[in-house]
Amino acid sequence: MRTLLHPERYHGFRRRPPYFEGWYFKLVDASEAARYAVIPGVFLSDDPDRRHAFVQVLDGATGTATYHRYPAEEFHAARRAFEVRVGPNRFSGSGLQLDIDDDGRRVTADIRLGPLDPWPVRPWSPGVMGPYALVPRMECNHGVLSFDHELDGHLTIDGARIDLAGGRGYMEKDWGAAFPAGYVWMQSNHFATAGASLVASIAIVPWVRSAFPGFLIGLRHDGVLHRFATYTGARTEALRITDDRVDWTVSDRHRRLEIRAHRAAAGLLLGPTREHMESRVGETMQAEIAVTLTDRRTGRVLQGAGRNAGLEVHGDLDRLLALQT
Repeated sequence: MRTLLHPERYHGFRRRPPYFEGWYFKLVDASEAARYAVIPGVFLSDDPDRRHAFVQVLDGATGTATYHRYPAEEFHAARRAFEVRVGPNRFSGSGLQLDIDDDGRRVTADIRLGPLDPWPVRPWSPGVMGPYALVPRMECNHGVLSFDHELDGHLTIDGARIDLAGGRGYMEKDWGAAFPAGYVWMQSNHFATAGASLVASIAIVPWVRSAFPGFLIGLRHDGVLHRFATYTGARTEALRITDDRVDWTVSDRHRRLEIRAHRAAAGLLLGPTREHMESRVGETMQAEIAVTLTDRRTGRVLQGAGRNAGLEVHGDLDRLLALQT
């Protein structure tokens, strides 16, 4: 229960392989010219050669991604707080410090995070997963640790220093046995309205001897969190995926949300399967997401366009689309 109510903390102390856990720090400077994702984590396997910790660094402007591997013994996590260490690199809810020096890249950083804005956690609905967070052995669990927050400090990559003062950040995490076989994920916290943020994902979710297309969407605007999810009774009206766009419309009894995400060039990250951390996942940080939220009761419409958007479209998309019917 302690970890359920604190999705930001490490969940893997008593988990058996296969198991992975990773945190996603999105960093965009004030000018929005520099966009980075830093992803620390651990992959546990019965095979000693595949068991390891890691830090991934993605340059969202160029698509360059590097994977920095560490022995599993160099992964450490606090039990009663969100404090993680991978080798000399440290991560918490207040900031991150990097000291990476290998054949891939030289990266240093001292970054402070402003007040976090997490998805609300309740005993009956612990975060973005809702009641599904209470289901044991879900293939992949998800947590939204901060929709939007301020950045301060700096990031230095191969001698080039990036000032992050006044920038914006986003933070989430995943943990479980493997990434879904097919999924779409998108996120932006750069809208015209300060503090507005969107995170949305739909994926193939194994369930007993079958599967279903589970989805979750959080649109935060003017201090209100608009939630659409499988567990809230919302449904997908339409989902269309092309080489250029992802068009997705969902609705519930009172609201309708239309999402149009424009795809862009992506860098390749490593994602977990049940066997290894070798699944190539394309992620862009240059997508644009247009959203239209309509309240059926009042006719009120909320429209916006998110910049510097993260977007992943990965895996068995034909099966994901087929599950909609």
